[in-house]
Amino acid sequence: MRKNVYFLSDAHLGSLAIEHPRMQERRLVRFLDSIKDKASAIYLLGDIFDFWDEYRYVVPKGYTRFLGKLSELSDSGVEIHFFTGNHDLWTYGYLEEECGLIVHKKPVTTEIYGKVFFLAHGDGLGDPDNKFKILRKVFHNRMCQRLLNFMHPRWGMALGLNWAKQSRIKRIDGKEVPFMGEDKEYLVRFTNEYMTNHNDIDYFIYGHRHIELDLNLSKKVRMLILGDWIWQFTYAVFDGEHMFLEQYVEGETEF
Repeated sequence: MRKNVYFLSDAHLGSLAIEHPRMQERRLVRFLDSIKDKASAIYLLGDIFDFWDEYRYVVPKGYTRFLGKLSELSDSGVEIHFFTGNHDLWTYGYLEEECGLIVHKKPVTTEIYGKVFFLAHGDGLGDPDNKFKILRKVFHNRMCQRLLNFMHPRWGMALGLNWAKQSRIKRIDGKEVPFMGEDKEYLVRFTNEYMTNHNDIDYFIYGHRHIELDLNLSKKVRMLILGDWIWQFTYAVFDGEHMFLEQYVEGETEF
């Protein structure tokens, strides 16, 4: 019997803008525990941490329950795929070596149960914001990453977490802009354009936008944006034949 494949994103664990971060982490861990016997693979599509930067001999404080659960699942044979987002791209081997995760720093096209998936966090894909493009180049620049790691971890982590906090509290109630329509959503526009030269893909799945979206772009192609694990607690599950976009309600998870 086939096991399920799960997709989720944007937990922003450790965020200084989240009122009860320990409760949020525990909820995510309980979800992972609820699917441990049902999952063949779990895809974490970016911004799982609000800020994550590994130093050579130091990793960020906290996340003990979450990293322990990922390690347990990986040790039991569940594939855990971790996609870096725009908040947690500073990973240099710890997650792979200590937790057994498979880390992806770029979008991935892969086949799952005979269907072709395009998987990405979503940042930088069709986004017209020039300021964000410049910031993204700085974040991904290896020299800038090294300069950040010259800073003491106490100050480096404080800088990153407070920057992320300020970014979130600028939004109304800390939430994202609602769905703007297919013609204005840059991930939808990117996907439609990408489809013109890649007609083999069945599913496009993204994080980043913090909205729950499920669109049929053609008779063959379906696009999903996964929501988040701050307010919505949403995830997608593929059973080999059908794709479902679900919300985790404790004690009621069916898939």
